[in-house]
Amino acid sequence: MRKLVLLVGVVVILALGPLPWSTPSIAGMIPSWENEAKTIGFWPIANEVSYFFNRDDLGTNRGRTLQIVSINAFRLVTDFSFEFTADYNYRLTPGYNEDHYVELSLVKPVCSYLSVNVQRIYAKFEPTPVNQVGVRLSL
Repeated sequence: MRKLVLLVGVVVILALGPLPWSTPSIAGMIPSWENEAKTIGFWPIANEVSYFFNRDDLGTNRGRTLQIVSINAFRLVTDFSFEFTADYNYRLTPGYNEDHYVELSLVKPVCSYLSVNVQRIYAKFEPTPVNQVGVRLSL
């Protein structure tokens, strides 16, 4: 019942369009904001939930995947972005293993096409969390 109420609510909001008292956002339903001094701010880039039915090339059922991706830029004196990715894979057939991972990233832009990236990854297939530090080239 809750899912039906949520679905109806989303359909009504999408049908009505932006309400006069709502704040505009640049991506999805999460509003962006910034203080007057432009030293603190938040801008949503991508916030998505996906559900996949997986099949291989021969049509064999390869299970299902629930994926959550959230990428948001923020300013705390200087610009950063925070990225969250969660991926949960499972099969409804007994005897198959489930797997999942969560990836947390803090990205500091150096220039328009180059960033420094620090990540922490939690995964069922890794015995301990993995830390990564790297350079990102945006094409």
